[in-house]
Amino acid sequence: MDGRCPLLGWVPGRTAPGKLAHVRSSPPEEVTAAVDVALEMGYRHIDTAFMYQNEAAIGKTLKKWFDSGKLKREDVFIVTKLPPIGNRAESVEKFLTKSLEALQLDYVDLYLIHLPVGFQYKGDDNLWPRGEAGEFLVDTSTDLISLWKAMEAQVDAGRTRSIGLSNFNSRQIARIVKSARIRPANLQVELNVYFQQRELVAFCRALDITVCAYAPIGSPGLASVIKARGAEVPESVKFDPLTDPVVLKIAEHHKKTPAQVLLRHCMQRDIVVIPKSTNAGRIKENFQVFDFELSKAEVDELDSLDKRAAGRRFRLDHYKGLSKHPEHPYDEPY
Repeated sequence: MDGRCPLLGWVPGRTAPGKLAHVRSSPPEEVTAAVDVALEMGYRHIDTAFMYQNEAAIGKTLKKWFDSGKLKREDVFIVTKLPPIGNRAESVEKFLTKSLEALQLDYVDLYLIHLPVGFQYKGDDNLWPRGEAGEFLVDTSTDLISLWKAMEAQVDAGRTRSIGLSNFNSRQIARIVKSARIRPANLQVELNVYFQQRELVAFCRALDITVCAYAPIGSPGLASVIKARGAEVPESVKFDPLTDPVVLKIAEHHKKTPAQVLLRHCMQRDIVVIPKSTNAGRIKENFQVFDFELSKAEVDELDSLDKRAAGRRFRLDHYKGLSKHPEHPYDEPY
């Protein structure tokens, strides 16, 4: 593999972005079962992260498949991420090594910086450290350039085949590219029909950086997660692309589900999609997107649904204290 991402990937059940450290991700047995289903279906791109707390469950299943001879290591594209509590040059090797041990791998295909915002380190298990007033304890000394140099060293050491970014804006990407010896291979960001990120995608394409969309169907469970935290649900989360009349009409025409239409829309833009699920039926459904194609008229209709910045669902501004970080990524237009 050359550091590129297969077009369709999958995220096993995990703690939703923004959930606090004490909230557990899907049970290990649920994750291992989901990985089994996905691999049986033909998924070969699995996205995880140290923060998702499911790497060990994924590693257990991968080892079973490799040991059985049903798959070779080079058949699977594995992505994981550096947690914000490790956003310091001296911590990169430590956290990647921990991820590799949990995944039972010698290397990953792609290692991403999960967030440009660094958190104070209060222990490996304290993923979202907070102060007495409930504010997140950010590390305002985060140096993205030195952090990237440490990421490059992991490629040199063979622990990862390629490196990239997640949740970075164009200004931050440009700074890294300018100083990079090894350029970012991929940017993973929120992207779906309501938040199409067209300027950022064009920016990345000009730099030969692939784009991977998380929440490509809109993360339908996000509102309940935010409510459970006691926070106010942003207006953008109240809009559900899965129930949009345009999406429903196109889905009915193709005898497909709304989720399949949303995934296909991203894929026809040559954007990698990683729909998340632990439900066997939905895992299979999300893979059945290669037997139809959206017409130009249908693409144009879906393109018109873009709400631009108003469509961003994963906002950091309702996480107390994060907006104070100098590398808060959503202060730029894109």
